Amino acid sequence: MRWESEMSVAEPMLLAEPRLAVLSGSDVPVKAVGTLGPAGTSSEQAARHVWRTFAADGPPEIRLFDTYEKAAEALRSGEVSHVVVASAYSGVNDYYMDTRLALCGAFIQDTPLYGLARRRDRKALPDWPRIATHPAPTALIAQLLPERFTGYEAIKVTSTSAAAIAVGDGVVDLALTTQPAVAAHDLEFISRTRTIRMLWSVFVAARV
Repeated sequence: MRWESEMSVAEPMLLAEPRLAVLSGSDVPVKAVGTLGPAGTSSEQAARHVWRTFAADGPPEIRLFDTYEKAAEALRSGEVSHVVVASAYSGVNDYYMDTRLALCGAFIQDTPLYGLARRRDRKALPDWPRIATHPAPTALIAQLLPERFTGYEAIKVTSTSAAAIAVGDGVVDLALTTQPAVAAHDLEFISRTRTIRMLWSVFVAARV
């Protein structure tokens, strides 16, 4: 289709390497950083930044969980030493209110490119597609959906990578997902793309 082959892709306007604002608890050794998975999420990229910032030795120990709630459980149990959470996550207040957790830092970092993606072998799409999306960036669908579509149905999933998997499995027509997830699952963007400027919070287990 001509409208797809000529579609322009927005160039990201990225921040310089973000600086982590360090608060109390910054002396906790970084052993493993937990966040939302599976592989390819914006959260994974943010977790890798935390690993680099604290200059932990060896290859990055990034643990990815199906939900931020499971990441919090891993932090409380000692499975991970740090957890990175996006400020757009609707349940981030639970992290702040949980007396077993402590905020130890925060930073601003642009996400990878977001866009609407389909399977490479799926050329025909319905006028009213089913689109898998994490709840937080749902508003981007209306911004990015090409004009040829008359509407859409948003199907909520646990992460942007889970959205990409849903497209690959044929459960939905499109996914609102990230560039790393598109590459990992052999998808292709059919819309323009954009980043999200995000505040990330870093938590450790509270001292008893």
